[in-house]
Amino acid sequence: MSHLLAHSRTLGIPLEVDNGERRGFNGRDGCPRRTTTLCHPACQEGTVRWSGWAVLAVSAVFTLSACGASSPDASTRPDSPATPTTSLTVAIPSVPTPSPVHPLPKAKVPYVFPVGACRASASQSHHDYPASDIFTKVGCQFVSPVDGRVDEVTRVDLWDPKTNVGRDRGGLAVSVVGVDGVRYYGSHLSAIGAGIAPGVQVRAGQLLGLTGKTGSARFTPAHLHFAISWPTSAGNWWIRRGAVAPQVFLTAWHQGKVVSPVAAVARAKRAYGVDRGCRSYC
Repeated sequence: MSHLLAHSRTLGIPLEVDNGERRGFNGRDGCPRRTTTLCHPACQEGTVRWSGWAVLAVSAVFTLSACGASSPDASTRPDSPATPTTSLTVAIPSVPTPSPVHPLPKAKVPYVFPVGACRASASQSHHDYPASDIFTKVGCQFVSPVDGRVDEVTRVDLWDPKTNVGRDRGGLAVSVVGVDGVRYYGSHLSAIGAGIAPGVQVRAGQLLGLTGKTGSARFTPAHLHFAISWPTSAGNWWIRRGAVAPQVFLTAWHQGKVVSPVAAVARAKRAYGVDRGCRSYC
């Protein structure tokens, strides 16, 4: 508790801790699961309070809140064919593209929570492979969690619910390889940030796109699919979509802590062994 209060004082934002149960969803089927909520809305004055409520759930979700917004509602997936959607690149005010990043030896790499300016609920588990679905409303900022360069950008939504092809499930997406050597991936975007293209240098907190419902999120509540992995050649979507559970890092970054996934990614890569293609939920 003390570290949350200290963080809120640093930001100049009153802190409200709401420990309750609310409904979360799984990115594949929109399945409900249990959540715990941490929020510090700037619109509320006050002190620390605890409240709880009960909902039917399946698995635990840790909810991280950056600012007030409505929780997304659930929906079901119809059997209608999909219509490919081409992305709209929007001119959103963002941090100017910096010069190439060269970290100093042994310097701490800054990390930031990947959803900005909106309330967000990060799932504590994910189906079939390690990742987190960060539920939020459409149009919130997806920002780079670290200094680095843009790796891959997907600008066209080709996902069809009748075929559910693995490589198309992400819809509009952006991945970044950080100066720490780790790849970070966000998908289901509604728009790609202006100037975001492979090879472009970005800073931690710089806008990459806007959250949405493209790809397999078309019939689920809006969310950012967030994943951590090691860099691969272009097109290896089965690793890019998630190889290391990001929950502990998301929690730390939201609290302003510098916690690196480098060691965890190295262990996962060794354990994975030779890459011979997609192994599950292909």
